[in-house]
Amino acid sequence: HGHGRKVKQLLSFAFVVPPPPVSFLCADPMVQKQLESLQSSCGNGLETGALQRLTNLLLVEGLTDLQQKEHDILQVETTRGLPNVSKSIPLEKLFLPLSKVSIPPRISVTIGVAGIGKSTLVKLFVCSWAKGGINRDITFVLPFTFRELNTHEKLSAERLMGSAFPHVSEPGCVSAGAARTLLILDGLDEFKTPLDFSNTVVCTDPKKEIPVDGLITNIIRGNLLQEASVWVTSRPAAARQIPSGLVDRMTEIRGFGAAEMKDFLDQMFLDNRDLSSQVLQHIRANRSLHVLCTIPGFCWISASSIAYFLKHSSDQSQEMVPRTLSEIYSYYFKMALSGDWLEKPRETLRIEQAVNTSKKLVGSVGRLAFYGLLRKKHVFYEQDMKAYGIDLSLLHCSLCTRLLLKEDMRASTAYYFSHLSIQEFLAALYYYTAARRAIFDLFTESGVSWPKLGFLSHFRSAVQRALQAEDRHLDIFVRFLSGLLSPQVTKLLSAWLLGKDEHGGLRSQAVAVLQGCLSTEPAVSSRAVNAMRCLHEIRHTDTADAVEEAMRSGSLAGMLTPVNCSALAYLLQVSDVCLEETNLSNCLTYNVCKSLLSQLLFCHSLRLDNNQFKDDVMELLGSVLSVKDCQIQRLR
Repeated sequence: HGHGRKVKQLLSFAFVVPPPPVSFLCADPMVQKQLESLQSSCGNGLETGALQRLTNLLLVEGLTDLQQKEHDILQVETTRGLPNVSKSIPLEKLFLPLSKVSIPPRISVTIGVAGIGKSTLVKLFVCSWAKGGINRDITFVLPFTFRELNTHEKLSAERLMGSAFPHVSEPGCVSAGAARTLLILDGLDEFKTPLDFSNTVVCTDPKKEIPVDGLITNIIRGNLLQEASVWVTSRPAAARQIPSGLVDRMTEIRGFGAAEMKDFLDQMFLDNRDLSSQVLQHIRANRSLHVLCTIPGFCWISASSIAYFLKHSSDQSQEMVPRTLSEIYSYYFKMALSGDWLEKPRETLRIEQAVNTSKKLVGSVGRLAFYGLLRKKHVFYEQDMKAYGIDLSLLHCSLCTRLLLKEDMRASTAYYFSHLSIQEFLAALYYYTAARRAIFDLFTESGVSWPKLGFLSHFRSAVQRALQAEDRHLDIFVRFLSGLLSPQVTKLLSAWLLGKDEHGGLRSQAVAVLQGCLSTEPAVSSRAVNAMRCLHEIRHTDTADAVEEAMRSGSLAGMLTPVNCSALAYLLQVSDVCLEETNLSNCLTYNVCKSLLSQLLFCHSLRLDNNQFKDDVMELLGSVLSVKDCQIQRLR
């Protein structure tokens, strides 16, 4: 390592105040070289048009129950992409005191669902800072990703700092005195080891090498680098690992607004504004899809798929356009399979030829995706790829470069799926094909289990596993698995899936399994709503259609059975009938109201008049209005 002296001096910057003049520091050639290095590494992939959204963050007071317990996509669907927050903070003030009498935050956490732009935000901040545009009170910015930290078993604070500052070999700038240091830890949700703050072994020696998770917890607790500011980014559920008492400031990245979504699509289809308008029109026509497209990563996948459909389909009516998640991702997968990419027009491979050359590779990548999902593992390294029989020399093909991304780091190479939902789709595709021939439980990778024969048996097992998962990380996987049984998806991926004649019986049996999940609990849970979404994926919408029609005609009274209550809870999120106002007048009893309570939280305008409510119902409603997640603004 040979950087002992400079690291010791660099470490001293994490312990004292005030900062020396930035102009002095920038005059040092080694510091200047570091700034240029940061600008170079962080400037890649920053499209200026899409970054305005990231210059203002939402200021939040901790995690909501929804964020702690639900899958990212369910969070967005439930809240309709509208966070229940009114305060915001500009990016340039993220590490400044909120008032003249407060102090700068030491530990800042920024949360955002998968694909919202957390790593892009970090790049934007580091690049702006390195150019002298913001936070000139910060002298050193040391950016790390948890992807890279995964490659180390043990680290000391001294070695960590040294690895971030390889260009500083002389103490020239350090002799100026004290400086403020910002340590950035990007992507906590990708860290291989859960952080355990209750059993942390205290370490105060910056030279001592300790397990990386212990190093991180000691830094956050302030046992190491106590004067350095620390900025952690994470998906919401993973952020709950950090005790709220240690977090001085929490912010959230918001999704696209209407104008931003349009600008994003115009940028995406720069040479074809007509195509951009058509894609936006199809997205807006599907409320459920429109809500999810507030996530940039999801918007890109959806827009790519719809554009591919518009370019290749003879029937472009609203009924034929991909509407479900499974249809969107099947088009995306087919596009990747054929090598036909919007931004790089080239001779398209014949689908049959592509299937033959890629089937084994996709099978291996799908298996990696599935067992990674079970372990909540989203970043993989060369040893993982080899363990699953993936030929690294084939990963340059069009199929993999759009599904599985590669990142070369100092010590190794990391591989990760272009979006969490891509991993979930490929996992479902693997499970679907493997379940046709597997004789043991696929959830047990060793293969040692009671015999489990037939696709339906494996489908039921997957649904049960998803229901039992406390953090709901298998919900979207099961949604995709259900969607693979729909006639539209079967036709799209006919080279991969069962033939048409084999589908009728399986589909109806799967529908029965999902319907069995709708009436198992006295209160309508998000699990029941996800089962309704699975039925939508499989294109079985009879129950939802009947309840929606009753809502339109005002004839819900007397028909709210437990199954129909699940359908109603689902419709509260997706139906245009509830877009401006949710009208539940003259149809609710005490028990029905109680069962729907957790779902009514997210209705902005709610009509409950003429329901003959008594005091016990008013107490229920009063308890709802005080919940942190509650988004009710008008109640009649």
